[in-house]
Amino acid sequence: MRIPPWLRIKLPTARTFSDTGRLLADLQLNTVCQHARCPNTFECFSGGVATFLILGRQCTRNCAFCNITPGRPDPVDPDEPRRVAEAAVRLGLRHVVVTSVTRDDLPDGGAAHFAAAIRALRQRLPGCGVEVLIPDFRGDAAALETVLAERPDVLNHNVETVPRLYPNIRPQAGYAQSLELLRRVAADARGVPAKSGLMVGLGETDDELRAVVRDLAAAGCAMITVGQYMRPSLKHPPVMRYMPPEDFEALAEYGRGLGVAKMFCAPLVRSSYHAAGLAGQERSRQPQ
Repeated sequence: MRIPPWLRIKLPTARTFSDTGRLLADLQLNTVCQHARCPNTFECFSGGVATFLILGRQCTRNCAFCNITPGRPDPVDPDEPRRVAEAAVRLGLRHVVVTSVTRDDLPDGGAAHFAAAIRALRQRLPGCGVEVLIPDFRGDAAALETVLAERPDVLNHNVETVPRLYPNIRPQAGYAQSLELLRRVAADARGVPAKSGLMVGLGETDDELRAVVRDLAAAGCAMITVGQYMRPSLKHPPVMRYMPPEDFEALAEYGRGLGVAKMFCAPLVRSSYHAAGLAGQERSRQPQ
């Protein structure tokens, strides 16, 4: 299928694109922007914004849609949270998004490392918004509590696709388990907003999309993102359809009608794309 015009992106021209890449390389940090081949990398790096990928480059799972390399992960780097905070300071970020590979090899799934990253960011950038995009921790309530105890400003966990497609697209995950995690976040007395997202174009129907939005609304999600799946390589599942922008907006209106005020649905939307604005931060960067 030919890529439609609304998905075509411009190559970077701002010097800040290279500056951001060099800074991250200097601090030996990974980003989901680069490793997941996000189509918004040019825009975000040019604006001095990046989404940090902690806990290594190798994932213990092998989701069909994902470009991150599956395999045996490296040992956890205890200095990584400090370097994440240092990068956020140098970039002048006022809203930081931290995600990770899935680490089923760790007893807590990496929850303590997320907590350490939140603490490091709070220490170096008081008042900065901190958003975490976490794996499902295999349904471990204690691991989730470890992260919630640090009170991130947003806790995101993506369902990624409709439940019918899980056996082929997310065979090591569970739709019901992800919904339960989001319910726990939304019901927690500390009031951390729950956020989730999914992709369009993997073979789902419009009715299935609306059903997932209903499920997320019922689980208490305060924010939902929906974007177009784009095939990272020929080894990945093909795109089954390109949904036009007006259909994304119709889905957003449907979610708002269910009470989800913050619906961010558009072809190039990704979980952390313009996350600062969705979380209520007016600007993603602090004045330099």
